[in-house]
Amino acid sequence: MNPLPPVELKAKLARIAQPWTPRVIAELNDYQVKLVKLQGEFVWHTHDDTDELFLVIDGEMEIAFRDGAVRIRPGELYVVPRGREHITRSAGGCEAMIIEPRGVRNTGNAGGALTAPQDAWI
Repeated sequence: MNPLPPVELKAKLARIAQPWTPRVIAELNDYQVKLVKLQGEFVWHTHDDTDELFLVIDGEMEIAFRDGAVRIRPGELYVVPRGREHITRSAGGCEAMIIEPRGVRNTGNAGGALTAPQDAWI
């Protein structure tokens, strides 16, 4: 059996047209590796059952909490602890990788118009 080719992040990101629509690029065990484009402000939400890892590829993003915020730049990552209410935003646009368990809804407990389809691969 031949090995699969490596995943080309920039090529995959070029296929994402809309911000806030994470797309799966790989799975390992019960976790999904997703790419997403951020532009503007998302929604306040919580993931009660899981942590959420963000790794910035290009641009900058902010993850805000009710008591403060953290700015993430290219090559940096941040883990949002489970149960911690947060909002993501990027004034100038951002490309990021997210690692989280399969089946996590991007809007967590908030739902709404920015809820992306789950398990959408590119």
